[in-house]
Parts: sequence; C-alpha cells; structure tokens
Amino acid sequence: MGEIVTFASNGGTAEGYLAMPAGGGKGPSVIVIQEWWGLNDNIKGIADRFAAEGYLALAPDLYHGKVTAEPDEAGKIMMELKMEEAAKDLSGAYEFLKDHENGTGKVGSVGFCMGGRLSLFISTLKPIDATVIYYGVMMGEHPDLTKLKGPVLGHYAGNDGWIKEEMVHGLEQKLKDAGKSAEMHIYPGTEHGFFNDTRPEAHAPAESKVTWERTLAFYREHLS
Repeated sequence: MGEIVTFASNGGTAEGYLAMPAGGGKGPSVIVIQEWWGLNDNIKGIADRFAAEGYLALAPDLYHGKVTAEPDEAGKIMMELKMEEAAKDLSGAYEFLKDHENGTGKVGSVGFCMGGRLSLFISTLKPIDATVIYYGVMMGEHPDLTKLKGPVLGHYAGNDGWIKEEMVHGLEQKLKDAGKSAEMHIYPGTEHGFFNDTRPEAHAPAESKVTWERTLAFYREHLS
C-alpha cells in the first residue's frame, strides 16, 4: 500500500515508509515509530493499518536501512542509535506530515518499545496532538514533559521483563505532575512486544485488538 519517501531532516535527508489514507483523500497524520528491529514489514504493516483507517502514516527509518530479527543484533544497533539524532529524524517526519497535501494538519505519534520512548520524546519537541506509547518508558532521557501539547495513552505488558509495573506508574505520575493528561493500561498475562503479530512467542491477539480499538478511539477524539 505504501512507498519509501525521502524527507528533509536536520539539514539533510531521511527516509521512511509512507502509507496514504484509504480512498486517496485527506486524513489526520500519524508518525509510526519502529521497535528495535528496525523498519521491518511489521512496522510497515502497522502504517498500512492506520492508512486503511483513513490516516496518513509515516514510519521513519531510524536505522537507515538496517533491519534484523536477532535480539542481540537489535540491541547492538539500538545502543548505537543516538536518541538526539533519532529525535531530529522524527522532527523532520513531523514537518513532512504537517505540510503534506493529504494531511489535515493534525499529527499524532505511536511507538513500540524503543519507539515508545521516542513517541514521548518527540512529543516534547514538536506539538504532537496525541501521543501513544506501546511498552516504552524513559531510559536515561529526561525530556521536558511540560512541553507536551496533547494527551498520552500507554499500553503495557503485565509480564514485561524490561518495563516493570512500577516504572509505568512512575511515568504516569510524572506526566500528571507536569499537568498532562495520561491514561496507562497494563494488560495482565501479556509479554513485552505483544502487539507484534510476526512474533508468535509474544503476540497476544485479544489484547492487541483491545489496544488497537483504544488507540483508534483516542485518535478519533484528539486528531479529528
């Protein structure tokens, strides 16, 4: 459904996967931010799903062509990623969507794992209208949460070896202390990465469906 596009970023260029709103008309925009695996078919598929719902969806390629299915390699590439550089790529993606002829000017973000962190990070740098996080919290970054424009919706696994429940509640409290709207959901019995339907060892279909419906309802409320 989509295609690889190039957009201006930090004085240079970056690439991403762009999926157009179904029917070829205009729609609100969503930045879809990858997991540590890279811009793979799963992330492209999620962008396509948003496009099918009427959104203009862009998934930036933060690894600049690198993709892996091996956890050790994914961890290594992620550690090499400079969050500041990634944020600049995402800032370029925001500007691209904001000005796109098929967009309405409203822009949301959604990110998964590493991308969840970046979904929140970019929302403190650009006026994102609605922020969605899948199993991500800050890991050493200290963005200014008072800069958030829109509300935050979070989806988290109940049996997450990376993101503990107290970390989720801690982030929620920080957001509320900053005067921001935050709604965090923890799904009992699920594993980290449970939305990823290409990884059957972690995928939880029923809970994934609930997160999708909640995300679409959240976007309808804040991006329309």
